[in-house]
Amino acid sequence: MRVLGSWFMALLLVRGAFAADGGPRRPDHTAARQARALAAQIDSHLDARWAEAKLRPAAMAADGEFLRRASLDLVGKIPTAAEARDFLDDPDPGKRAALVDRLLESPAYAARAALLWRQLLLPDIEEAGQVAPGGLDAWLRKKIAEDAGYDRIVREILSARLGGGMDDMTSTPTPAAFYAARDGKPESLAGDTARAFLGLRVECAQCHNHPFAKWKREDFWGFAAFFAGVPQQPDAAVAATRAPREDADRRELTIPGTSTVVKAVHLDHSPPAWRPRAGTREVLAEWITAPQNPYFARAAVNRTWARLFGNGLIDPVDDLDSAGDPALVGLLDEVSGQFRDHGYDLKYLIRALMATRAYNLSSAVEAGTPTAPPLFARMPVRGLSPGQFVDSLGQATGADLGETRARFVELFAERDVPPTESQTSILQALTLMNGGFIHDATRPETGNVIGAIAEAPYLDTAGRVEIVFLAVLARRPKPPEVALAVKYIDRREGEADRARALSDVFWALLNGPEFRTNH
Repeated sequence: MRVLGSWFMALLLVRGAFAADGGPRRPDHTAARQARALAAQIDSHLDARWAEAKLRPAAMAADGEFLRRASLDLVGKIPTAAEARDFLDDPDPGKRAALVDRLLESPAYAARAALLWRQLLLPDIEEAGQVAPGGLDAWLRKKIAEDAGYDRIVREILSARLGGGMDDMTSTPTPAAFYAARDGKPESLAGDTARAFLGLRVECAQCHNHPFAKWKREDFWGFAAFFAGVPQQPDAAVAATRAPREDADRRELTIPGTSTVVKAVHLDHSPPAWRPRAGTREVLAEWITAPQNPYFARAAVNRTWARLFGNGLIDPVDDLDSAGDPALVGLLDEVSGQFRDHGYDLKYLIRALMATRAYNLSSAVEAGTPTAPPLFARMPVRGLSPGQFVDSLGQATGADLGETRARFVELFAERDVPPTESQTSILQALTLMNGGFIHDATRPETGNVIGAIAEAPYLDTAGRVEIVFLAVLARRPKPPEVALAVKYIDRREGEADRARALSDVFWALLNGPEFRTNH
């Protein structure tokens, strides 16, 4: 039975396809053409900046490198061996754009997009450490399925109906968890709203005027006053008898520790456009998502750029007022205008950025060049997020992670570490090298993928090595790698010993930096 099962799995590894449901929807030709036009615009801008700085960009990434990078960025895990083989063998010159289209329309992308939204709204909840309220997950899935524009999603978050209690956050689709996670505190909501949706750090003005900061204390509390009516988290005794209700029309608050009362006012000091039957937060949502808002589109574009390139055009992404390269700031404004003009369509933006020359560059460093890639002239090597690493491990080994996933995600969690500076800790390295999960997943007797490859009767040693490389690294081995691995395996006597030697190769690739990074 094991032989038949392994034989069937090996067939799937070698002859699988990207989609089992007939394939995802393809974008219309107009949308694809518009994304390519924006990509060309970005290329022209960066080419001019590279020429000015006398920079020679890196070579183009190989197909396997692009496939792995795009899969990690869009669906949060590496491709299967079958997907890698099919992509590498596809002669279509437009296959990279087609790959991006397939991934963007896949259920895995929707799940990844929901995760990224949860991380933005609830940054203290790790990918699998704590569980976000079911109502938030359901609401996010609904918005993503509708292909809702970025402005619409943010507007609905900021004007969400509140006051129904915790049951509403689990039984019905709602973004109310954004408020509950901050206990309804106006100061927390103001600071996090400005960071997430405007790319601004205003919380430094919460307690006092800073001599070098743009925002003053009254600016901060005037912005916080938009959240003055949000219901505060009650104590247990109160919560047991009645759920707090929002005062949706409240427009002022008293600055803590003072007698100063401030009225709600936008961060650009423009007066709110109050109107009958429009709640305070609804008016704020309209100002934040308005086309003329100088921060909204820029913050979204800069954050999306950072997710795909490791760094934003302005860094850090939540401090758009910080100084940056004038040319890159100009590029950010240019792309933000196109994003706004195309209805804040995130898929349009992602397609355009992934079609740029910069996204398609290699991470390889030539001798004599600086390690840090300046001006996006080379794709930086990025550390995998805990979720990306664990799910890629499951994909490569074919293991059912189950409850192990949450434990691994917590083990590999790195808080406040930029992706381009992520490193493997000693504990992580020991877990990979000696942990029981890896031991079982890489043994031919117990590992699903390696067992299937080792037992496939129609493959020679070089063929088995190739599938191992495809499964772990999404590329075929180079001739010296094949020669070394085949020599190591074929010097063993007996089928069982050769299978164990093949599993050693599998284990070594899983423990190498090429697997542990996005490059």
